[in-house]
Amino acid sequence: MKKYVVIMSVIILIAGIAGYFYYKRTPEIKYKTAPIERGSIVSSVAATGNLSAVTTVQVGTQVSGTIQKIYVDFNSRVNKGQAIAEIDPSLFNASVEQSQGNYLSAEANLQKAKVALADAERTLKRNKKMLADGIISQGDFDVTETTVQSLKAAVKAAEGVLGQTRGSLMQSRTNLRYSVIRSPVDGVVISRAVDVGQTVAASFSTPTLFTIAQDLTKMQIEVSVDEADISRILLEQKATFTVDSYPEQTFKGKVIQIRSAPIITQNVVTYVVVVNVDNSDMKLKPGMTANVSIEVAKKDDVLKLPPAALRFKPKTNADEAKEKGNGASGQKTANTVATAGGKGAPGKGRDKSQKVYLLKEGKPVAVQIKSGIANNNSIELVESELKEGDEVIIEQIGADSKKKAASGSSPMGPRF
Repeated sequence: MKKYVVIMSVIILIAGIAGYFYYKRTPEIKYKTAPIERGSIVSSVAATGNLSAVTTVQVGTQVSGTIQKIYVDFNSRVNKGQAIAEIDPSLFNASVEQSQGNYLSAEANLQKAKVALADAERTLKRNKKMLADGIISQGDFDVTETTVQSLKAAVKAAEGVLGQTRGSLMQSRTNLRYSVIRSPVDGVVISRAVDVGQTVAASFSTPTLFTIAQDLTKMQIEVSVDEADISRILLEQKATFTVDSYPEQTFKGKVIQIRSAPIITQNVVTYVVVVNVDNSDMKLKPGMTANVSIEVAKKDDVLKLPPAALRFKPKTNADEAKEKGNGASGQKTANTVATAGGKGAPGKGRDKSQKVYLLKEGKPVAVQIKSGIANNNSIELVESELKEGDEVIIEQIGADSKKKAASGSSPMGPRF
């Protein structure tokens, strides 16, 4: 029994010494690399917006009344001038009849005034001759002349009344014509806001009865672009987008308008960019949310660098000592450095010197580069000693990175 205890003690001692030296050993540091490739790189600006018809007409009513008939419904195809609804015309017919009677009466009064004027002018002509022969006095002649002038004024007044009644008749006929609501364009009815029996009132704010999309085979997207990216958007640039209804399909478009009016929401400034879309297959519908990517730059046959290579920075002894002394603050410093290495939104052109690291004899060696356009996957190498196939360091792996991961996973300390 005593012999067994001695053997177990020796084994435990040896295991403890081995474990001590195992954990005290200097861990081997390794690096993960990625190759520099040659190919095309596309820089783009991402934005969201909603699809709408290029021309959407809201049809209202210019007269008030009760809807008597509706000839179209949702998705009905209509032609310009086609009747789409009708307001009860009874009151408008009565108004036309009344205006017609007033017009005929005014016309008769005008004819009566003209006849009286013609008679007075004949009398004036006779009296003028009789005055020359001394048959009548000057006073009688003046009375006849005054009568002629008065009848001329009466004719003018009758003509004015006739014009008023003519205008009233035209207005009544126009209102009767407006009681039939017609489509102003060729298109498709995408909205109907009235039913038979509903009373509509024409006022300063005309109610919308129907909404007609002129041509759903041609649509547009109004996307909101951040002020930081609007300078890179140009007319005729290509765009691609997806909608939730067809997540597996990518649609194409083109920038046709860049609006200068800013839209400010909670101190965030954006600008509206209009993207034209071909909808010949009629898959897209008004109101769909589109995730748009506008191609702002493209280069072919260039060297491409992984973005992680710019964020990598090897640890130095000073960094390790600082991390040991500061704990979480050291992790914050490392994160700040990594972020600074890859500063700038994907796709923005860069024109400054940066560093990446090659692995030579097991150690990272810095190489100065100048980068160009970029996206989420690649960064263009504009000036560099690097060539296609060179392996650049993108990550440090080993005990140091494990320590970093352990400290980074619980920045507030261990959980209890």
